[in-house]
Amino acid sequence: MRHVTPAADPGRREGKLRLTFVSAVFSLVAVFAAVGSTIPLFNIYRAEDGFSNAGISLTVVAYSAATLGTLLVLGRLSNHVGRRPTAIAGLALLVLGCLVLLNVHHIGVLIAGRLLMGLGAGLASSSLPAYIVDAAPRRPVWLAAVASSQTVMLGLAVGAVASGALVQFGPWPRDLIYLVVVALLVLSAVLVAISSETVTPAPGGWRSLRPSVRVPVRVRRLLPVAAAVLLPTWATGSFYQAFVPALVQDQLHTDSPLVLGLTFAAYMAPSAVGAPLGGRFSPAAAQSIGMLGFLTGWVGMLTAIITGALPLFVAATIVAGAAQGIAISAVTRGLLHGSGLTERASIFAVVYLLSYSGATVPSLISAQLSSVFSVPHIAAGYGAFALVATLFTVIAARDPLPDVTGPPGESLDLAR
Repeated sequence: MRHVTPAADPGRREGKLRLTFVSAVFSLVAVFAAVGSTIPLFNIYRAEDGFSNAGISLTVVAYSAATLGTLLVLGRLSNHVGRRPTAIAGLALLVLGCLVLLNVHHIGVLIAGRLLMGLGAGLASSSLPAYIVDAAPRRPVWLAAVASSQTVMLGLAVGAVASGALVQFGPWPRDLIYLVVVALLVLSAVLVAISSETVTPAPGGWRSLRPSVRVPVRVRRLLPVAAAVLLPTWATGSFYQAFVPALVQDQLHTDSPLVLGLTFAAYMAPSAVGAPLGGRFSPAAAQSIGMLGFLTGWVGMLTAIITGALPLFVAATIVAGAAQGIAISAVTRGLLHGSGLTERASIFAVVYLLSYSGATVPSLISAQLSSVFSVPHIAAGYGAFALVATLFTVIAARDPLPDVTGPPGESLDLAR
C-alpha cells in the first residue's frame, strides 16, 4: 500500500528548510565577518608592532593557502558526513583563530591566527554554500545562486565595517571585535546544530580526502570563463586586504580605521546588491556586463590613486564591487544549472579553489614585489590583470547547455 504523507508534513518540512536556509546564510555571513574583521587592524599592527606591507601580504597568503588546501582535501567531505558537522567544524576552527588573534604582537601570531581562519573558512566554503542551495526556496529562481555566492561578500563587508567602528570608537581596540565575532560564530554553530540535515551520510568519507576535485562533465566548458571572472575579482579582494590599509593611510591621507573598513566594504557590499541585477540576463551576458563594469571600476581606482582623490576611489570601488557581484553570481548560476544534491559541494569547492587561487597567487607575487615597487605600481598590475580577464570573458562567455553531456553521474576530475 502506498504511503500518503499527511497534509501537515509538507508545511513542517518547508518550515524546517526555511530555518536551515536562514541558519546557513547567517553562518556564512559570520564566517566571513570573522575573516574581514582583521583588515582595519592591519594599520594598528603596522604602527604599533612594526609589521611591513610584505608581512601583512603574507598573512593574506597564509589564509588563502590554508583555505585552498582545505578545499582540495575536504571539499567533498560534507557529501559523506553531512552539511551540519562539516559546517560546525569550520565554525570551531574560526573561533580558535579569533582566540589566537587576541594576542597579536608578532607577525607569526598573526599568520597562525589567519591560517586557522583559512582552515575554518575552507570547510565553511564547501559546506555552507551547498547547504544554502539545498534549502533555498524555489522562488525567486536567482535566490540560491545569489545567496550562496554573495553572502561571502556581505560577511566580509560587515566584518570590516564593524571592526573599523569598534577599533576607532570602542574599548579594547585590538580585542573587542574578535570577542564579538566569537559570539556570532558560537550562535551560528547553535543555529546549524538545530537545523535540518539535507544530506544523508554515505560511505566513502575517507576516500573523499584524496586531493581531488570532481565536477560534472557539463561544467567543463564553463570553467575557463569562470576562472577569468573569479581570479581577478578575488585577487582584487586580496589587494584590498593587503595593500589598501597602507594605500588609504599613505596615498589617500587618512588613518581612520572606520574609513578603512568602509573603503573595504565599498568593494564587498555592493556585490550583494549587484548580484540580483544579473538575474535579468543570461549567465553569459551577465558575466560580460559584470566584467566590463569591473574593469571600469579599476580604471577609476587607478585614476584616484594617481590623483589622491578619496571620493573617486570610493565611487570607483563601489562600481567594481557591484559589477563583480553581477559576474560572480552569473558564474555560480551557470555552474549550478542542472546540478544534483551530491554535486553541489564539489561545484562550490571548484568555485572557491579558483577564487582563493586568485587571492593567493597574486598576493604572493605582490608581497615579493612590494619591496621593489610602490603600492600604486602594484595596483596597476592588478588593473592589467582585470583588463586581460575582461577581454577573455567578453569573447568566450557561454551559457550552460540545457542538456547534460554524459550520464548523470559522470564527472571530470580536475586533479588529473
